[in-house]
Amino acid sequence: MTQLSPLLKQATPVVASRGEGVYLYDDGGTRYLDFTAGIGVTSTGHCHPKVVAAAQQQVGTLIHGQYTTVMHRPLQQLTQRLSEVLPAGLDSVFFSNSGSEAAEAALRLARQATGRPNIVVFQGGFHGRTVAAASMTTSGTKFRAGFSPLMGGVVVSPFPNPSHYRRYGWDQDQATDFALRELDLLLNTQSAPADTAAFLVEPVLGEGGYVPGHERFFAGLRERADAHGILLIVDEVQTGFGRTGRFWGQDHFGLVPDIQMFAKGIASGFPISGIAASEQLMAKAWPGSQGGTYGANAVACAAALATLEVIAEEHLVENSQARGEQLRSRLREATQGYTQVAEVRGLGLMVGVEFINDDGTPGTALAAAVQQEAARRGLLLLTCGPWTEVVRFIPALVVSQQQVEDAAGIFSAALKAVLG
Repeated sequence: MTQLSPLLKQATPVVASRGEGVYLYDDGGTRYLDFTAGIGVTSTGHCHPKVVAAAQQQVGTLIHGQYTTVMHRPLQQLTQRLSEVLPAGLDSVFFSNSGSEAAEAALRLARQATGRPNIVVFQGGFHGRTVAAASMTTSGTKFRAGFSPLMGGVVVSPFPNPSHYRRYGWDQDQATDFALRELDLLLNTQSAPADTAAFLVEPVLGEGGYVPGHERFFAGLRERADAHGILLIVDEVQTGFGRTGRFWGQDHFGLVPDIQMFAKGIASGFPISGIAASEQLMAKAWPGSQGGTYGANAVACAAALATLEVIAEEHLVENSQARGEQLRSRLREATQGYTQVAEVRGLGLMVGVEFINDDGTPGTALAAAVQQEAARRGLLLLTCGPWTEVVRFIPALVVSQQQVEDAAGIFSAALKAVLG
């Protein structure tokens, strides 16, 4: 009998039979409050009626029109619609299927456009599991171990992560100073500017622990990139489409990329991703270097169009900001007095609770125990962080005030059950 790979471990015990909004239901009808959203994918909730209708209509019209063979209307319409939400000047897009493919496309464009070999990435970043994407990922060894040699030309610089530098007594500003000094050292000792094609960075570390960046740090990246002709790639795969309470995570920091990656929340669960750049920059990619069988699938494009309409019509970016503030406030109340909770942090509906042991070491087992206890009580959560010591909250952007209250109440009960 064929079975799934034993390496595919479920984070929760749920076998979902249907979904509606922020809820999942199993075969027995048990309802779970889903604060995972398919790892930040189902931005408009499970089976939003408008997205369902768009996908159903498209399935009955054209399922797949390979976009280097024929053109189709959903692709043309999505390309036009993205011009309304992408940063000014990023007027050319290439579509693919996953975040990893977007990372590979951004890497390829940067190297071909500049003629330079190296990419500087930042400690704790996650950019995918394919070989090149994993080579640029430093959020955990599980994503890159066991299939060396990895791709060359990747150099790692510090990210201003206060949770990591807490052990040294540093605050955000001190961590930022250190990160920028180390980047300058790197450019003088490991990757000469003339060999450096791009900096690749997440506005908020995702798998790395839900750690927001810092405005001064990103300004420093932009300054150095401009001074040396280095491209700045921003990975908005998890932070885009309203997740952080702004349309793009970079909007919190005044960060302007040369190449922008996107995926996850764009199509409410249908696989589509891409990169955006200026037409002038995109034209520097080599002929034949962009393509793919399933990229810009017609049904996925239709779902993405509907998703963008729902985000606008239902003011989901604004809801993400308001509900995110509510969630962080309630989680801080729930965790008050627990010395095992180091921090509640995040932006919008991208919130992490970091656990530590009594000796200050990462609380891996604590985070796992609380996450599992919450699942038993009907709240689905995930973990992240270098030691999987962070419990993360990623509900759909349609989450209501009452649903946030319900989630905080369940989490509080799970904390009490595990920590006493």
